Amino acid sequence: MALTNMVVFIDNVRELVFEKLGQQIEKFNAASNNTLQLSSDGFSGDFFERSFYNSLASSRRRVDRYAANSAVSATALSQAKAVEVKVAGGFGPIIFEPSQMAWINSNPAEALNVISNSMVDAILQDQLNSAIAALVAAISNQASARKDVSATAGISQIALNATDALFGDSSMMLSARIMRGATYHKLIGQNLTNAETLFNSGTVTVVNILGKPIVVTDAPALRVAGTPNKEIVLTLVSGAMVIGNTSDLITNVETSNGKDRIETTFQGDYSFTMKMLGYSWNVVNGGKSPTDAEIATGTNWQLYVNDIKRSAGTVLIGDESKA
Repeated sequence: MALTNMVVFIDNVRELVFEKLGQQIEKFNAASNNTLQLSSDGFSGDFFERSFYNSLASSRRRVDRYAANSAVSATALSQAKAVEVKVAGGFGPIIFEPSQMAWINSNPAEALNVISNSMVDAILQDQLNSAIAALVAAISNQASARKDVSATAGISQIALNATDALFGDSSMMLSARIMRGATYHKLIGQNLTNAETLFNSGTVTVVNILGKPIVVTDAPALRVAGTPNKEIVLTLVSGAMVIGNTSDLITNVETSNGKDRIETTFQGDYSFTMKMLGYSWNVVNGGKSPTDAEIATGTNWQLYVNDIKRSAGTVLIGDESKA
């Protein structure tokens, strides 16, 4: 690594800046109406298992006081298990030469500041994209929570309404939608075409997409390349995904000799946990410390509730090329 990796300015005034991620990633907690949540709570080991009693609502029955006193089938008191999984990640190593900073009349602390800020963005992006990938995979794997119109149509308010209807009388629990920027602007265009604008004054336009907040982020899992290309919209309930253990971060800075110039490296290790409402991580199929592909595999997330209305939400799949 040489000084050519750094930009040398002839003037003495410059700002501390670094290239920001293009993807809008600050979408957790309040921004997503608490459908996606960041938490510092974590656990030791690879998995965290919770057991709970299954609903006994099916044991309710009608009684005829005038009929023969016949035997009835018993409902067994049973338990189910929900499993959270821990995901591991790394950042770096990033290498720079302290003499580079001195050459441009700066301090090595500036380089570490830039690196650490970039690392925070990268970890947050990983958490957001992993959460969305897992939700898309798990929910798409459940026919009762999936609406796929991609064979004939694209994303529309009509299709979104039909997807909300999958939750029946609990559709009001669906509190936010997650979609790509292109999908969001397609829906706005449909609103404008159909004269459904709520307010317009100069450059300010307010539209209503079935009364739910929209989180716009170009997460890779919200688009599937193919014939046709498919676009995906998640509609989630509060607490659909909780990303925990967010304070787990180990960093190390080392400075080494032995070359023409002294080199410093920065490296970080982190992990986070994933807890999806109504779904349990498949310990056997998904395994420990899962890869991106394993996180995005629907069969690795098992629905453990009896009613889809008590799970994370719904998914709509449309043809990207159709309005």
